[in-house]
Amino acid sequence: MAGKARRHEPLSETLEEFLEEQGIRDEVYEHAIKAVLAWQLAEAMRRQNLTKKALAEKLGTSRTEIYRVLDPQNEAVSLGTLKRAAAALGKRLKLDLVDAN
Repeated sequence: MAGKARRHEPLSETLEEFLEEQGIRDEVYEHAIKAVLAWQLAEAMRRQNLTKKALAEKLGTSRTEIYRVLDPQNEAVSLGTLKRAAAALGKRLKLDLVDAN
């Protein structure tokens, strides 16, 4: 016997509100930012046919450090390292300071 479909009220109006309600908004944003930066750097390397070894040599660092830079899960990479990696690929890192609201 078919019943009426229940309409569920949304938990939140937006994803941002949901993340805020769960207390994980900042953590999710930090992870997303690092993942996007890692992807953008990897894409720039791919377009330039640049290997991890070659990028490490340009930066005067180890391949292990390049693996950390390109690892979207590794959030311990310094801003200076990201900036140098971007510069080695002919890019620049751009950060914005915005209101918290």
